[in-house]
Amino acid sequence: MKKSVFVTGGTVGSGFAIAERFAKEGRSVIITSRDEVRAKAAAQKITDAYGVFAKGYGLDIRDEERVKEIFSDIDKNGCFCETVCLNSADMGFGKDPAVGMPFFDVSVEEFGRVFETNLVWNFMIVRQAAIRMREHKKGAIVFISSNTAYRAIPNRSAYCASKGGINSMSKAFAIDLGQYGIRSNVVLPGTIKTQRWVEMGNKQIVNGELTPIGDISDFEDIANAAWFLGSDESKNITGSEIIVDGGMSAQLYPQLLNELKRKTF
Repeated sequence: MKKSVFVTGGTVGSGFAIAERFAKEGRSVIITSRDEVRAKAAAQKITDAYGVFAKGYGLDIRDEERVKEIFSDIDKNGCFCETVCLNSADMGFGKDPAVGMPFFDVSVEEFGRVFETNLVWNFMIVRQAAIRMREHKKGAIVFISSNTAYRAIPNRSAYCASKGGINSMSKAFAIDLGQYGIRSNVVLPGTIKTQRWVEMGNKQIVNGELTPIGDISDFEDIANAAWFLGSDESKNITGSEIIVDGGMSAQLYPQLLNELKRKTF
């Protein structure tokens, strides 16, 4: 069977970079997106660029039967998803990314949807992948979480809490699935150079001026961490986390504050 990686939200950004990273290593690639057309287009790009088998599927939340259908089709294509990367997420912005989800205004339905996507949906996918991994006595689960699980940001309580839940769920999976040769780990990115971040220009809240290393993450930084945790390079690592944020969460406060303080006084 073809060793494959299963990447959710794999059409753009970190998700596509993860798909590319595994394709460079000769892995077949399965990409999902809520937009099936985009998923298929991204898979074709992977095949054209790296010559590996790739297939895209449309997949939305709340549909376990669709998850089962997809994994059955993957089986029919002679692929074994030895690695599953859970990259897709509800960002918890609410209706306006500039506002987020204010504590006193967010509806319970909006709040709950973030957890349904980031936790329940991921559980559905992992279970179908783990059924196959158990048969092969080998597998790697890689969650793309966030450093906001430990360092909260304003008006994003659902997002921050759900990412903390992912970290805990990964550890629980490491215990429950380790006996079957299945590992579970987490990548925690900080701010990434997304198109939205670039377009913010001088309105960017976090950039290299605030990190100890003087930069924030490229998509490839996240992809490299996902490859490490999803490959045999980390064969004895499970229940662990890798923070990829330029040291942002390691500091008590950014050094830039010292400079601003000196200028003030």
